[in-house]
Amino acid sequence: MAKYINPFTDVGFKKIFGQDLSKPLLLDFLNNLLTGEKEIIDITFLDKESIPDVVEGRSAIYDILCKTSLGDYIIVEMQNREQPFFKKRSLYYTSKAIARQGEKGVKWNFNIRSVYFISFLNFRLDDIGSEFRTDVTLMNMKTKKQFSDDLRMIYLQLPYFTKSAEECANDFDRWIYVLKHMEALNRLPWAAQSPIFKRLSEIAEISSLTTEERIKYDAAIQWYRDNAFLLEGAEELGMQKGMKKGLEKGRAEGRAEGRAEGRAEGLKETARNLKSMGLRVADIQKATGLSEEEIRAL
Repeated sequence: MAKYINPFTDVGFKKIFGQDLSKPLLLDFLNNLLTGEKEIIDITFLDKESIPDVVEGRSAIYDILCKTSLGDYIIVEMQNREQPFFKKRSLYYTSKAIARQGEKGVKWNFNIRSVYFISFLNFRLDDIGSEFRTDVTLMNMKTKKQFSDDLRMIYLQLPYFTKSAEECANDFDRWIYVLKHMEALNRLPWAAQSPIFKRLSEIAEISSLTTEERIKYDAAIQWYRDNAFLLEGAEELGMQKGMKKGLEKGRAEGRAEGRAEGRAEGLKETARNLKSMGLRVADIQKATGLSEEEIRAL
């Protein structure tokens, strides 16, 4: 039986980073992530759902949304499966957080605060490259210098982080190593030397969960495993069908078609299951990336 919670579940991720009790953990992680750029003294957790401007508007739902003591906004999320238009979705979230800072009246002078979008990706996102960390900001195309840091997106592709515990040279590396391997660890490395990792060990132990938290966590871990199984199975089935259909077009084209059909069918099957479980359309959108219309049509 695992000793520590799985941080790739919604409950586990918020237990580690999304509660007032664990605020020092999030502060330490963010400051290690942004070493040499800025120091965050304090944060305030905000409502995770940005209310739409109109009733029919699409809400932006974040895993963690917080505001620093200097007024900057930080969105932190964990994604387990690839979603259609993920980069556009990232832009939507950050743009939404920027646009909602606008004040009514003639006196406001567009003095917006920076928005940081930080996404843990538990998969490889092909169209952003094969590096573990990808930093995106606004840039002058001619000079290649930063134009503005008010919009910043950081993608952390966990499959590309391959360091062992011994190879972790700084606390940022140690954070990533622990998060990636937490569920399989019997003890947390560096807990004896670091107050932060000692605190993380205490918060992340399954035995520290309250009865209510344990019920929610057990449901979350079951959903996480079932979802992974359904998507993998659907992708494999779709890949086989696509490859069979694509043999006439050639082996490479068949693989591409199979992957595309597999992902699409896997996402639809997952949406059907979540819908039958009574989850909100907005939550199903977040989990699958499907549109509201596609989900309601299932």
